[in-house]
Amino acid sequence: MNNNSFHLTRRNFILSMGAFAATMALSPRDLIAEIRHPIQRPIPSSGELLPVMGMGTSRTFDIGKNQVVRNQLTEVVQVFFENGGKLIDSSPMYGRSESVVGDLLKATGKQDAVFAATKVWIDGRQNGITQMQESMQRMGVEVMDLMQIHNLRDWKIHLPVLKEWKEQGIIRYIGITTSHGREHEALERIMQMEDLDFVQFTYNLEDRIVEDSLLPLAADRGIATLINRPFQRGDLFRKVRGIALPDWSTELGCQSWGQYFLKFILAHPAVTCVIPATSKVHHMEDNMGAGFGRLPDATMRQRMLAHYESL
Repeated sequence: MNNNSFHLTRRNFILSMGAFAATMALSPRDLIAEIRHPIQRPIPSSGELLPVMGMGTSRTFDIGKNQVVRNQLTEVVQVFFENGGKLIDSSPMYGRSESVVGDLLKATGKQDAVFAATKVWIDGRQNGITQMQESMQRMGVEVMDLMQIHNLRDWKIHLPVLKEWKEQGIIRYIGITTSHGREHEALERIMQMEDLDFVQFTYNLEDRIVEDSLLPLAADRGIATLINRPFQRGDLFRKVRGIALPDWSTELGCQSWGQYFLKFILAHPAVTCVIPATSKVHHMEDNMGAGFGRLPDATMRQRMLAHYESL
């Protein structure tokens, strides 16, 4: 062994011991997060990797100053990040949710770890500019990772502003959302005409209409997809209440119906990130579990669908 190789080996040994010591200093929950690797997908327009499990804030984060509730949501946010989460999606439409997100990011020290996403939801250019500036202040970010036009509202007015802000570095990505099936045709036309980074819409085992149009179009156009209402506002859970998971779902690591529902969505190759909303710690832990391990292949997805439809 020559001297150079000796020094290199010794250096690597010292570095590895330092990494080992740092790992041993982690809390049990942080250690689990360090060992586990969340599934990630690239944002087509940039190649930036994004964990497939995100978090929505509709209804769940529109709270007041009740400290007990805020403490619970603080733990929800901590669990989200400890399990590899990054993208948090909000909107001015969600009441106080943006401000609560900003408060909790500051409380948990995760301002630099978040992929912050929100929306413009108002008519008029100047109104939109004012609202977006207020959203950034509420969420506590200097640069908004993703700004979306909520439910296509006044999109022809807002989209040029979003493009200008992206060029100026005020926002990093731009997108358009819908949670209404009646707007799918309009969104499809926009996706064909405009250069978007993201689109957001509903997709789940009960509502699969986007498989025929929006999902394949997003794949063809290189547009990332955010999936809202993955549980169809609880309808999926109501259908399986009192019914055991099929034994074969353990092959995918499914420990709950929630993970079954989420893994079905995540396995679609055109899905980038799913954003379920919850205010309960154990639900967040369960949701995030779907972003680890195996995802079903096409044959398994059909089996999952057939089993669900047979219930």
